[in-house]
Amino acid sequence: MRLPCTTAGAVLMVTVLALAGCASEPTRLAPGSTRAQALQQLGTPTAIYSLGAQGERLQYSRAPAGYEVNNVDLDASGRVREVRQELDERLFDRTILPGAWTEVDVLRSYGRPFEITEVSSFDGKVWTWRYKAMNARRLLYIYVDRSGRVVRYHTGDDLQLERLPL
Repeated sequence: MRLPCTTAGAVLMVTVLALAGCASEPTRLAPGSTRAQALQQLGTPTAIYSLGAQGERLQYSRAPAGYEVNNVDLDASGRVREVRQELDERLFDRTILPGAWTEVDVLRSYGRPFEITEVSSFDGKVWTWRYKAMNARRLLYIYVDRSGRVVRYHTGDDLQLERLPL
C-alpha cells in the first residue's frame, strides 16, 4: 500500500512511529511479565547481567547519545520484578557506593558510559553518563581508581550541548 504524500499520510506515519516507540518503552512493561514477553516487547537488551540467586537484569541503555538506562530485573523464575530508569539523580546517593562498588557494579547499574577520561587531580579514570533532571541536561561522573574501585562521584551541568535543542 502506498500512502499519498499528504498531511494525512504524515500524521498516520507519526502515529505509527509513536505507537511503536511506546511498545519498546521499558517502563511500560508490566510487572510479572515473563522474560520472553519482555524480550518480545523490548527487543534485544544492550547488556544482560546475572543477579545471582535473585535473578537476572536486562539492561536497555540509550547511551552514548541518550539520557536513560532502564534496568529490567527478573526474579529467579524469570518474571519481571522491577523496571527502573537508573539515571535519576534522586537515586544516586542510595545506589552508588564509593569504597564498595567496583567497575562491575557500575556497569550493572548504568551500563557503558558515553566517555571515559583521565584528569590530573585523580589517579584513575572518570566515567561519564548523560542524564536529564527536569529536562536540564546533566552529567554523572564516577571516579574509578586503578584497582577498579569506585572512589567518589559527582554531578554537573552538561554545558557542551547548550547549542543543541532539547
